[in-house]
Amino acid sequence: MMEGEINLDFDLIILGGGPAGLSAGLYGSRARLNSLVIERLKYGGQTATTGELENYPGSIENCTGPSLSERMKEQAKSFNVKFAKDEVLGIDVSGDIKIVKCKKEEYHTKTVIIATGADPRMAGFKGEAEYRGRGVSYCATCDADFFTDLDVALIGGGDSALTEALYITKFVNKLFIIHRRDKFRGVKSLQEKVFANPKIEVVWNSVPVEITGDEIVEGLKVKNKLTNEERIIDVNGVFVFVGLEPASEIFRGYIDMDERGYILTDEEMRTNVPGVFAAGDVRKKTLRQVITAAADGAIAATAAGKYITDNF
Repeated sequence: MMEGEINLDFDLIILGGGPAGLSAGLYGSRARLNSLVIERLKYGGQTATTGELENYPGSIENCTGPSLSERMKEQAKSFNVKFAKDEVLGIDVSGDIKIVKCKKEEYHTKTVIIATGADPRMAGFKGEAEYRGRGVSYCATCDADFFTDLDVALIGGGDSALTEALYITKFVNKLFIIHRRDKFRGVKSLQEKVFANPKIEVVWNSVPVEITGDEIVEGLKVKNKLTNEERIIDVNGVFVFVGLEPASEIFRGYIDMDERGYILTDEEMRTNVPGVFAAGDVRKKTLRQVITAAADGAIAATAAGKYITDNF
């Protein structure tokens, strides 16, 4: 290899192995692009931590996030998508050949799709961080069975919160939903199921104040926003579902983002940097669901293929 020459490894490198990343890998490899998906944790992203998936078209009865994630990965693998378990530390996208710097390896590619998704947002109450993993959880499918026959609380009121609430009731004795407003933001079909569930009690117009306990969670102090009254609800666990934060910090300064850190793209998933695309929950969009993430990935990979044809 000549001095200064860069060894080009891939046509397309996808950062993140959630629905957007796996869809991008599938479409990229079917277009005969040498494609690599880099994922540091579990394939499937947020989907892999979701219980039932009843709103994904074609979902069979009792379809779960983990089962759908595994099928997506196996399908991509069948089209020769390559996979790497590694953590992305940074990128250099200043040249025609992009460099992806990871803990284990340094990869080179013609195009990059950022599909790093989003992480659960902390609610910010006292004791939340200290009791994480000791009664405070952000993943129902990971941890609900630890609270079998116990009483737990859940913070939130959107689609994800209500979906996870229904899953949690399969295990617990009672579930208190703490919601800061007097009505839920989740879709009506989920609300109806929540209101019909005898294990669920909704605590309206209230916010979490503080975890009580010694080593493990023994209670949650909540405050009514209308009356300022505080009370302690006896629970052994607290699940938090109050939104997401985009996993985009390592791309700051390279890729244009909005004030919250969501990556800005056009309708073909192109960022401000030629040859760099974004897909899924990490980009600015109105609906963050498995179906829109998968669509983003397909569009991004198709656009990446067109970019390679036009520029290499």
